[in-house]
Amino acid sequence: MNPEGQDAILHITVNLIFLVIVWWSLQSFRFDVFLRNPEGPKAKLLMVLVTIALSHLVSSFFIAYLEGSLTLRYIF
Repeated sequence: MNPEGQDAILHITVNLIFLVIVWWSLQSFRFDVFLRNPEGPKAKLLMVLVTIALSHLVSSFFIAYLEGSLTLRYIF
């Protein structure tokens, strides 16, 4: 398997893992305080979009941190 394929599998896996973690953690957040109809389709779509946005931020940070830590070996 070439390195680009390994990177692609790593990125997809990390994105999916953090998507599940963020979705799970947002279940405890009370969206009903901020929304008029918290059970409506717009509220559900908002929760999905917030989950995708947060999981993208967290997984991008994690992947950048991982890549940075792997390139530290080239310092010496």
